[in-house]
Amino acid sequence: DGRVTSVSVQQLIERISHVNKAKMIDHVGGVEEGAYEIYNCVEKIIKQDILGCEMTELEGKDLGNKEDSTAPEEEVFGDVLWDAHDEQEQMEAFQQASNSTCELGFEKYFERLNDLVAAPAPIPPLLVSGGPGSGKSLLLSKWIQLQQKHSPNTLILYHFVGRPMSTSSEPALIIKRLTLKLMQHSWLVSPLTFDPAKLLEEFPRWLEKLSARHQGSIIIIIDSIDQIQQAEKHMKWLIDPLPVNVRVIVSVNVETCPQAWRLWPTLHLDPLNSKDVKSLISAECNSANVKLTKEQEKKLERHCRSATTCNALYVTLLGKTIACVGNTGDVDEILQQCCQCQDTVSLYRLVLRSIQESLQSDREKGLLREILCVIGVSHNGVSESELLDLYPELTSSVLASLLHSLHKMCLLTYGCGLLKFQHLQAWEMVKLEYMEEGENAISPYRQKLVEYFTVQLSRDRVTWRSADELPWLFQQQGDKQKLHKCLLNLFVSQNLYKRGHFAELLSYWQLVGKDKSSMAAEYFDSLKEYEKSCEGEESMICLADLYETLGRFLKDLGLLSQAVAPLQRSLEIRETALDPDHPRVAQSLHQLAGVYVQWKKFGNAEQLYKQALEISENAYGAEHPRVARELDALATLYQKQNKYEQAEQLRKKSFKIRQKAARQKGSLCGFALLRQRALQLEELTLGKDTPDNARTLNELGVLYYLQNNLEAAELFLKRSLEMRERVLGCDHPDCAQSLNNLAALYNEKQHHDRAEELYEKALDIRRRALAPDHPSLAYTVKHLAVLYKKMGKLDKAVPLYELAVEIRQKSFGPKHPSVATALVNLAVLYCQMKKQIEALPLYERALKIYEDSFGQMHPRVGETLKNLAVLSYERGDFEKAAELYKRAMEIKEAETLLIGGKATSRHSSSGDTFSLKSTLSPNIFLEHGQR
Repeated sequence: DGRVTSVSVQQLIERISHVNKAKMIDHVGGVEEGAYEIYNCVEKIIKQDILGCEMTELEGKDLGNKEDSTAPEEEVFGDVLWDAHDEQEQMEAFQQASNSTCELGFEKYFERLNDLVAAPAPIPPLLVSGGPGSGKSLLLSKWIQLQQKHSPNTLILYHFVGRPMSTSSEPALIIKRLTLKLMQHSWLVSPLTFDPAKLLEEFPRWLEKLSARHQGSIIIIIDSIDQIQQAEKHMKWLIDPLPVNVRVIVSVNVETCPQAWRLWPTLHLDPLNSKDVKSLISAECNSANVKLTKEQEKKLERHCRSATTCNALYVTLLGKTIACVGNTGDVDEILQQCCQCQDTVSLYRLVLRSIQESLQSDREKGLLREILCVIGVSHNGVSESELLDLYPELTSSVLASLLHSLHKMCLLTYGCGLLKFQHLQAWEMVKLEYMEEGENAISPYRQKLVEYFTVQLSRDRVTWRSADELPWLFQQQGDKQKLHKCLLNLFVSQNLYKRGHFAELLSYWQLVGKDKSSMAAEYFDSLKEYEKSCEGEESMICLADLYETLGRFLKDLGLLSQAVAPLQRSLEIRETALDPDHPRVAQSLHQLAGVYVQWKKFGNAEQLYKQALEISENAYGAEHPRVARELDALATLYQKQNKYEQAEQLRKKSFKIRQKAARQKGSLCGFALLRQRALQLEELTLGKDTPDNARTLNELGVLYYLQNNLEAAELFLKRSLEMRERVLGCDHPDCAQSLNNLAALYNEKQHHDRAEELYEKALDIRRRALAPDHPSLAYTVKHLAVLYKKMGKLDKAVPLYELAVEIRQKSFGPKHPSVATALVNLAVLYCQMKKQIEALPLYERALKIYEDSFGQMHPRVGETLKNLAVLSYERGDFEKAAELYKRAMEIKEAETLLIGGKATSRHSSSGDTFSLKSTLSPNIFLEHGQR
């Protein structure tokens, strides 16, 4: 009722008001509205303050077509797919490993590790060994922190392997991640195979090549390497001589260390001495204000003398157990119980039973069992929200209480928002406690997860969670039929592939008994079936993404001839559903060129790369990382053709772009946040009207636009325009930029009349101020033309489409494929206006350009022939129409034969422009200002 209900609440509010980083939500009203308000606030904090407004979530909103905007980058290094989730998991694993405040006499081990780094090459890997829970991860993480502090020129790459069978223990993913981190630090962008066998085979060569480019030492640390599936087989590179500046450290459990590795230099972690034991237990007890007597301390010291009771994990758990009951129970009694536990697993069992006893009802005890078992049988863990969905009787308050106890007592931890077991021994204890029947006990929990994620799929909700868990669960159940059906869900396979889980996807197909070719054919058939249900712009863009994913997957498998057709189909759809100059078209061209490079068809590849480069430069500006990617690709191509001078020029240009981008962006994910805050501070303290301040306001407007905050975006863009008009005059090109951005915003809000007025003003300024072939002029022409077309003002659109043809001719020359695309767009417009006579010569000229540029059998030639066939048919020239259509079908059949397909596609690059183009929303480009 708006009143503070107690003194304690009042005190809490007063304390919060003095805490700098605290957020307080003051809500009066219904519970549901309050929850919704809190949700929005927390979401905003996560997105803006923690994630730094990362743009990856905006990919689906098609923001790649904002002029000069920073598009979300799917490929961080060339064409390599990077899984931010896997990287985040490693960062969290490192933080958790280094969480202890006690050093436990590690100084002597630090010296030995330092000696390894300083030792002359060649030197084999160093083995850090010890029993389970002996502190290997803690030692390595603390040493990494010291190295990062005292040796900034040393590059340290680490990987903490989690539970066996989890994603973090997949060897191909580990090697891929290490290779990419090396590439990131050595400014090298090269194609990287995804084939698991080749990836593992090529790693030593990558290590040799990339280490030669690094000024300083490289240390590779793999913790719990023996938990990797078939570690000895997949980590053969460890046996090879290492490059002179590379040192490798791996940690293993004594019992599971491969025999061949036992000959390496070894650093064995001794059991804790009595001083360390006392220090560790005292630290835990002091944190809970529990004071042990001298007699109790001696009893603990006598107990912690065997190898299994004086390791770091056991002693930590012992200290937590005593501290937990020390204030409320009998310390002597709990000490007596602990002394009966002779290893970590039995101590974990005591901890679990004490948690069970603290629960008030059998229902809560049953839920505790369910939570632990379902987390244990999952692939990578389970989230809190998933637990609440799985168990409707589980309330948030009960879950919070249970998780607090389980987390505090080192049973569970969080990794990327998922609950998982903190140590392998905790999971071993749960199996002993709840799953003594083995597979019979595990099966119901697996089935519960299968049913849950199957429902998610049936609702067309393919998240990374369902893609991670469902195929793996089917694999564990041995249900090949359901696994096969799951893999043919195109979005599941796309999710796994695009996150780089190539080896995992391949292993599933091998389990269902399909070779590469039959797998490719099945995917292509599924895609053609899915295409029949695709209507409208959004679904067609989604379809293009699926075709591209399939093409890239087949390319990575080495099935080059089969990869061409889906990549070509993706290109056609994007040209039609988006725009021939759209950045995603450049992406399609780039991927298709990559196949031709591997196929040794260098002429085809060069032409495609050059088109992709032109589109990227026009869309992003000449100094954008996407432009650097195309330059690198062209340089690699020239190098393969022994054109070293041309290759070197392009590489230098690319290197400068990447250096500049790195300086601007920094290496932190939070750069966008820092930039936004800096801009906001600058905006708040603006003292006077200046061109720089006007640019800042424009950029703030674009940032808010990208966050879908259209009201704030409109405010800043208007202020930018007003300031520019006052400072620079109404006819300055910068004013045209602000007008263009405001027009794009009004277009987004469906205020077409207002958008039209602003686009026209921007066009008028740019026509007078800029060169006839300037990219900014071309953009305004294009978007105003598309807007006219959308509004049904076809007569006003015609001169702009004609101007677009002129601009492209001046920019690229009269025989460039880009000109042909502009001619087709104009011809389509004439056809909509029933002016077939005007359209015919345009189509014929476009056909000639496509044939000269791409050859007689190229799909674009086929689509233009099909358009001409439709035109001839409408004019009554049936014989010519039949001849043209026959040629078009021959090209289509030749294309589909590459992948084994028979049916022709329902959509086409330009032939279906009649049905598709008229329904599309225009591209909206927001401009950031000159870089």
